[in-house]
Amino acid sequence: MNTYNDTLSASSGGLGQAFSENFLGEAPSWYKLTILFFLAINPLLLYTSSPFIAGWVLIGEFIFTLAMALKCYPLQPGGLLAIEAILLGLTSANALYKEVIENLSVILLLMFMVAGIYFMKSLLLFVFTKLLLNVRSKTLLSLLFCGVAAILSAFLDALTVTAVLISVAVGFYAVYHRAASNRQPHDDHDHSHDGEVAEQHRNDLNQFRAFLRSLIMHGAVGTALGGVCTLVGEPQNVVIAEKAGWNFLQFFLMMAPVTLPALTAGLLTCVLMEKTKIFGYGATLPETVRKQLLFFDKEQESKRSPRATAALWIQAVGILLLVLALGFHVAEVGLIGLMIIILLTSFNGIIQEQRIGHAFEEALPFTALLVVFFAIVAVIHEQHLFEPVTQFVLSLETHQQPGMLFLANGLLSMISDNVFVATVYINEIKAALEVGTISRAHFDALAVAINTGTNLPSVATPNGQAAFLFLLTSALAPLIRLSYGRMVLMALPYTLILSAVALICVIYAV
Repeated sequence: MNTYNDTLSASSGGLGQAFSENFLGEAPSWYKLTILFFLAINPLLLYTSSPFIAGWVLIGEFIFTLAMALKCYPLQPGGLLAIEAILLGLTSANALYKEVIENLSVILLLMFMVAGIYFMKSLLLFVFTKLLLNVRSKTLLSLLFCGVAAILSAFLDALTVTAVLISVAVGFYAVYHRAASNRQPHDDHDHSHDGEVAEQHRNDLNQFRAFLRSLIMHGAVGTALGGVCTLVGEPQNVVIAEKAGWNFLQFFLMMAPVTLPALTAGLLTCVLMEKTKIFGYGATLPETVRKQLLFFDKEQESKRSPRATAALWIQAVGILLLVLALGFHVAEVGLIGLMIIILLTSFNGIIQEQRIGHAFEEALPFTALLVVFFAIVAVIHEQHLFEPVTQFVLSLETHQQPGMLFLANGLLSMISDNVFVATVYINEIKAALEVGTISRAHFDALAVAINTGTNLPSVATPNGQAAFLFLLTSALAPLIRLSYGRMVLMALPYTLILSAVALICVIYAV
């Protein structure tokens, strides 16, 4: 009898532990308990206080899940909070559906544009590889990485451009790490461990890491500099353009008084960091590493088939068509992305469902998270949570309002997700426009403040920029010793200079 009870107890304990381990997977125990506490406290708050207070607590909890994205992807904990909000009546499934319908263009952008750019990766890899190997000046190379990343991100997707930068860096790091470990190309080798690295190569390897760190950070900041400029540069840009009724060219022109000075300031900051060699910048590429990488690149060039070369030309034509289609606004942005998918896969022989499916892996998790954003936005609308904030901002002198909105969006975007922040604020000022509280011209100025506020100060942390978070959680980060703290430190000069320049432009030029 005792044996049976012991067995039953052990079985029950094992099953209970299994449920505990399965809930939010590998997230820390304290994080799991925090989410469970949130889910337990929300009904109590609703029934003992008011929907207004419960709604604001829900927003705080949701921002917590965004800020802790490195512990657990926000889709699951944020989604649980959104489901609970609907069950508690803070919003409804119909209200969420209405939000999704109103923002369908954003969802189409994420689904099809990001996937379309996936099929251009070979050409992007080719461009960045040639830059890295053929430009000897580190300052010029950094400026080109930052500038090219900015230009590409203005027309393509910042996450995809960052993914290309990561691919280039990981590939070259693996090549040199193998050579520094005295391993042959056909040998198995783990480039994440330095145990086999020859002593005489360790200094060069560390310098190479510092070189890649600075280059990748310049490139990542470049995606933010370009991403803020155009309708397709960042997901929140499409949300703002949709609410404002701007096409691609109108969006660019409305943002230009702020974005072009910020872009110039960002490029000058890049040069300044390399010249002064502060905040972790300035490391150069060791000559021994350059020789090894040049040898590898020539070897790869000799192996490129005529079909691979033809594919690069097709991708170049695809980028040209993309830029023209966006500039002339021939269709919704997402549909242009679908066109690019069809053209590039058709003319490059990619006809298997599995190969096409890989292109959607990058975007769909964030698309799902965006729908969860809309559930929280629906709560804000239903419970009128931001009315006091909006009334406070609109009670200020007219000339003070854009600067205040820029600061509010910037601070929130540093700790939260800038798409969520932009969605909330653009909806609030759109409502103010519709009831006649503000004029159309003033609405445009506030929309510029929201877009630039969510895009530029958010480079301060990986929480604010999806591209930064993607970089931090990539396979490259541990290889080049890029930690959260080091990323924040390296982004600091950009954060201060870009925020100051943009704020001045928002106040005086918009």
